[in-house]
Amino acid sequence: MTLADRLVAAWYAPRMTPLAAALAPLSAVFAAAVAARRSLYRLRVLRSVRVRAPVVVVGNVTVGGAGKTPLAIAIAEALASRGWRPGFVSRGHGRTTDASRFVAPGDDPADVGDEPLLLAATGRPVAVGRDRVDAARILLDAERGCDVVVADDGLQHYALARDVEIAAIDAARGLGNGWMLPAGPLREPRSRLSEVDAIVHLVDAGAWRVTGNARETLMAHEPVRWRNLARPSASEDPARLRPAAAWAIAGIAHPARFFALVRALGIDARTRAFPDHHRFVAGDLALPGADAILMTAKDAVKCAAYADERCWALDIRARIDPALVDRIEEKLTWTRNCSRSSSAP
Repeated sequence: MTLADRLVAAWYAPRMTPLAAALAPLSAVFAAAVAARRSLYRLRVLRSVRVRAPVVVVGNVTVGGAGKTPLAIAIAEALASRGWRPGFVSRGHGRTTDASRFVAPGDDPADVGDEPLLLAATGRPVAVGRDRVDAARILLDAERGCDVVVADDGLQHYALARDVEIAAIDAARGLGNGWMLPAGPLREPRSRLSEVDAIVHLVDAGAWRVTGNARETLMAHEPVRWRNLARPSASEDPARLRPAAAWAIAGIAHPARFFALVRALGIDARTRAFPDHHRFVAGDLALPGADAILMTAKDAVKCAAYADERCWALDIRARIDPALVDRIEEKLTWTRNCSRSSSAP
């Protein structure tokens, strides 16, 4: 077990572990630094920059996956269905450069990151950059018609002023032991959740329901299709793919969730987990006895160059509560109307 694996196990253990306890003093230092930085923004010593379109930030207060990218896509698609013209900005974790740029579906994930390629696959404009303000300006200055910016991750990137904050939480893991990094998984204290506009809990598909509370809703990942990486036109219904000998691989923050989804689809697969944002090489796909290699769409963008006909990616969509979209649109409309009023002669 790697140190990273031991840390994650300690974060989500049912009680405080010796490793987490040993790291608690460092967590106190980290918490103080986070609080000091936030205070500098509140006092306007550090400035949040407002761009010329409203901004929706989709993020979380924990390290690791909580379904942020599928949620950002679902929100953008829902807004588009209501007449908005969304575009995305993203950090692009795992890139070899920090410079801001546009993303196209065929770009190298080493240049733009893996999540931005998933965003670009929607056909909507995407700009990527460590400086989210710069990325948002590139997105809006290109005159591609965007009238709302959806930021995939970046809840803690206070340099970019935002109009709506959405926090995603993996319901199965929650906030772990409740400690700040490195003793726990929190990037900000749990009290930060009281400030966001909505909290979205990622649950299994069978547990999804309308909560009746627009500020606290549920999201589920619904399988759409298995897509063959060597034959892009070939796909299978999620319930119909039945390989005789399958491997499921995942280089994401919470690989167990993907492996559980594969099992729920009736596939008995051997599993191999890689670190989050793992940069795949051909040898990673040299799996013994496999007639099918199953992976997430996020990993597929990094495996496409090495894939053969055994490789299948699971495309999913996030099912969200319409009340969440209502809440977001209400705030966006208010922001847009205020902007028009302030610019009127």
